[in-house]
Amino acid sequence: MATIENTIATGSEAFKANRSGMLALIARMRALEERTRAASAAAKDRFHKRGQLLPRERVALVLDPGSPFLELSTLAGYMFDVADADRSVPGGGVIAGIGFVSGIRCMVSANDAGIDAGALQPFGLDKTLRVQELALENKLPYVQLVESAGANLLRYRVEDFVRGGNIFRNLARLSAAGLPVVTVTHGSSTAGGAYQTGLSDYIVMVRGRTRAFLAGPPLLKAATGEIATEEELGGAEMHTSISGLGDYLAEDDRDALRIAREIMAKLAWDRPPAGNPTFRPPRYDAEELLGIMPMDHKRPVDMRQAIARFVDDSDFTEFSPNYGPATVCGHARIEGQAIGIITNNGPLDVPGANKATHFIQACCQTRTPLLYMNNTTGYMVGRAYEEDGMIKHGSKMIQAVTSATVPQVTLYCGASFGAGNYGMCGRGFHPRFCFSWPNAKTAVMGGEQAAETMAIVTEAAAIRRGKPIPKEKLEAMKAEIVGVFDGQMDVFSTSARVLDDGVIDPRDTRGVLAEVLAICREAGTRNPQAMQFSVARP
Repeated sequence: MATIENTIATGSEAFKANRSGMLALIARMRALEERTRAASAAAKDRFHKRGQLLPRERVALVLDPGSPFLELSTLAGYMFDVADADRSVPGGGVIAGIGFVSGIRCMVSANDAGIDAGALQPFGLDKTLRVQELALENKLPYVQLVESAGANLLRYRVEDFVRGGNIFRNLARLSAAGLPVVTVTHGSSTAGGAYQTGLSDYIVMVRGRTRAFLAGPPLLKAATGEIATEEELGGAEMHTSISGLGDYLAEDDRDALRIAREIMAKLAWDRPPAGNPTFRPPRYDAEELLGIMPMDHKRPVDMRQAIARFVDDSDFTEFSPNYGPATVCGHARIEGQAIGIITNNGPLDVPGANKATHFIQACCQTRTPLLYMNNTTGYMVGRAYEEDGMIKHGSKMIQAVTSATVPQVTLYCGASFGAGNYGMCGRGFHPRFCFSWPNAKTAVMGGEQAAETMAIVTEAAAIRRGKPIPKEKLEAMKAEIVGVFDGQMDVFSTSARVLDDGVIDPRDTRGVLAEVLAICREAGTRNPQAMQFSVARP
């Protein structure tokens, strides 16, 4: 046993201040998520009047009652739809997450048609591409609930049109990889979006509501002069009886979701074993995670205390604790599932980078998944560190992260600055999952450091030209740089850009990690039957 001893004074003023700050950030996050739900629910009367369910009602009905649902990227697109913090509606116009459908763990994605008729919102494309990537990596069937007005033509950008093709490519890749794509087309599926329906293995359509066509009546008339109704062009009855696009005809939304669940129930697919796992919960209360992380990333924190509050029995076997002690590595279990943990009690130095590299390789040898808990201002700098080979040893760590053969999960807990973000498996290194705590900050460096750096460079250049810059002008420039950095480094900015898979309450860390470890473990044992294509020979 290697139980972490508690060193947290929950009655201290520092703990209380940390807790208060974290709760305020959580409240802000929950308020934004509720704003999105309320904006969609505002369409309730309109949906129900025409016999339809709201998007979140559809998601709830397709999922197994009482089963966990890990919703992803709830803050996507925040402040990019409108640059007003009080009016912006995050989520990207998509509801997405991992849950159980008829006992099968699936990726579920639904157009939030209660908001702008389901038109793709800013960063909705990025969110969709990310959840498709997660489905592919984790070998999850893909269930999509389609009703979308497509792209908002008033905000048309050619790059979104071109990149949007990746959605359809990914649907084809999922199917070819042996991962079933099950689609319920509740409403409109138009133009390029028609392929969202067409590139599915099982398609359920709703009588009187489904519309799937490459050109709707207005465009058809403008392009060819032909006049046809929506039902004639792309209704459910036509597609399930004439074109053959639809496989199942449902009477309404509920019936369609019943059929989708029945399709999943009949698939020859491994269900996670029920089992009775035996493990001990952490010895310390998860509530205490609220007061451990300081709101100021420059204040030190012992990350072992955070680990102690989400691993089994608070048992953590530390790896090489006396060498490079600012980099903490060790083995633990979460709900009985083995995991290797790497975290930071300060900047990464040469011994710390070497230790982390060794630990990553050792975990790959034993097929132990890795968790990176980011809390670092980066790799150490200075003449002595350069002479010691900081670049070389940091590069070895980055190489180990890049080449790791086990699932890697990243959790932004505090600062994740500079190349430290890379060495700690930041989003750019494609961790299997990536989550943030509400206080996390991600940037190339701190705003004050960036401002001071530019001030030194600018002042030196001005002196060389013989035209010194007035101090007040330098201070104004520094203030502007700090504002630019501070405006992009918090989770409300990074998660809005889909630079993580979502922001989680620290108290939910154990549950979220247990869920993703189970997903990764199941993916490692699953071998779906890939679709076989053969070339006809003469």
